[in-house]
Amino acid sequence: MKPMQASTPWRWALSGALLGLMLSVLVFAPARWLSALVQRASAGQVLLQETRGTVWTGSARVTLTGGAGSQEVATLPGRLDWHLAPALTGATLQLNAECCMQQAWAMRMQPRWNGFQLALSDAQSQWPARLLSGLGTPWNTVQPQGELNLSTQGLTLAWAAGRLQLSGAAQLDAMNLSSHLSTLRPMGSYRFNLTGGTPVKLALTTLQGSLQISGSGQWVGGQLRFNGEASAVAEHQAALSNLLNLIGRRQGARSIIKVG
Repeated sequence: MKPMQASTPWRWALSGALLGLMLSVLVFAPARWLSALVQRASAGQVLLQETRGTVWTGSARVTLTGGAGSQEVATLPGRLDWHLAPALTGATLQLNAECCMQQAWAMRMQPRWNGFQLALSDAQSQWPARLLSGLGTPWNTVQPQGELNLSTQGLTLAWAAGRLQLSGAAQLDAMNLSSHLSTLRPMGSYRFNLTGGTPVKLALTTLQGSLQISGSGQWVGGQLRFNGEASAVAEHQAALSNLLNLIGRRQGARSIIKVG
């Protein structure tokens, strides 16, 4: 019995050392681990490059791509900073891009029975429209230029029993848009509204410009249904013809947009 008793302190010491090592690895997990996770989760369309710090507090340059094999890339100006704080009741994630955010985004993630809930703090941000080109088709063909102003209010996503539920609202203003498919610069400014509920409602309107776009739709049972149309003011129909052909099915001077 004495040899077994003598070895007990060593076992405790070894267990403590292994536990300490695991905690150290967890606490100081490098940011590149998060980069690999984001790349897999986005099917290669979101890349965190030049990472610094840890999984919990770090920064990176964000690049959007069309996925595996795509030649289209667009990188966010400056760096994106994050702070992830896990807790027994969920986790809080703060994101801040100095180039584009007026204040950091705070996201609260909480587990729910048979699902989870993600709540986003009310926020405003401005993004260069050219970032969309990095996502591949059809944005790499349109190659939009301009500014995207995003605001959210009480936006919450809940996933339960295999169904996504959304509450709150988001508004995206695409200001002074132009495209290499048209010599007209800018073509116009547009507003896209998303309103949560059952069903989720979508609305697209023209704020100003020669390219007139409008439409509405719903997100029902995981399926997007959207109907709209686009047209050009008389004096700029020739300059916008190529873009109208791409936007939807031509019907005279109009382009019919139908999804779902």
